[in-house]
Amino acid sequence: MSGRTLPPEALDEWAAALRERFGLAADDLPIRLVLDLARDVANGVARPAAPFSAFAAGLVAGRAGGSPEDVRAAIAAVVELAGSWKGETR
Repeated sequence: MSGRTLPPEALDEWAAALRERFGLAADDLPIRLVLDLARDVANGVARPAAPFSAFAAGLVAGRAGGSPEDVRAAIAAVVELAGSWKGETR
């Protein structure tokens, strides 16, 4: 395993470090939803669009109020858009 590839437990440790550093609750960082978003965007749009789309979902959620429900709604909207994407990059 390369130093740039995280095993699942390391991702949990990283999420815990982010929560501690920024005062976030567990519900504030829905790891599975964000990973699913990245997968769906990478497969439906283009691989480089995945991190950009995750950032956009976070921005949208923050502007909506930043609650866990806002995060889930923003992620769902991005995933829905990726699922129906008909762009030329496919």
